[in-house]
Amino acid sequence: MTDKLRINKFFTHHGICSRREADRLVESGRVTINQRVASLGDKVSPEDVIARDGQVIPWVTAPVYIKYYKPVGVTTTSESHVTRNIISEIGHPERIFPIGRLDKDSSGLILLTNDGDIVNEILRTEHGHEREYEVSVDHPFDQAFIDSMAQGVVILDRPTKPCRVERIGPARFRIILTEGRNRQIRRMCQLLGYRVLALHRVRIMHITLDGLAPESWKPLTDEERRQLFRAVGRGGSQGEAQSE
Repeated sequence: MTDKLRINKFFTHHGICSRREADRLVESGRVTINQRVASLGDKVSPEDVIARDGQVIPWVTAPVYIKYYKPVGVTTTSESHVTRNIISEIGHPERIFPIGRLDKDSSGLILLTNDGDIVNEILRTEHGHEREYEVSVDHPFDQAFIDSMAQGVVILDRPTKPCRVERIGPARFRIILTEGRNRQIRRMCQLLGYRVLALHRVRIMHITLDGLAPESWKPLTDEERRQLFRAVGRGGSQGEAQSE
């Protein structure tokens, strides 16, 4: 890697914290570069020794992108004190973090990485990346329910974006969203008089649960990674280079 990284971007690249949090660490004097207290705007390269609170942070040598089949009961958080947090459940040797969330009482696909920059590229609503779910509710619904869900309903004082909804059973449907608001599907159903019994995510963009058993994880394949980089506008080799 020839180009230097701003110190706050170094922290996001290594999956440690957000750029804003990194700025706070630097401002509080907790970060050093080659034993010198860092300043906002400092740039670093692999030849530099960066430490937080005196602990050296090694440069990541390889980006990690994995998919995980989250079961009900696992909490999507990196907080180590939370029982059955997703990081301890996976037990990956690298420091990774989840891209987005799945509620504790939901199951299915979630992506994790140590590439801090790709998180916003995937989650930003304006990019319109699809997420597909299969949902069971507490009683059968009619066509009006499907139409209302698809057109969008107002939750938390703001309408949801139009989406695709397909019946797959008397009280089961498939829904494809391009936004990811807090407990969105559950709130939409509740507004229309239904309670979600089971919510299962089967796809994020082009990535599916294929090849995964519940509670298992695996690295994205080369093709899945290439498609992911293309989808966020990186391109294949460029995407890998930016993860250094």
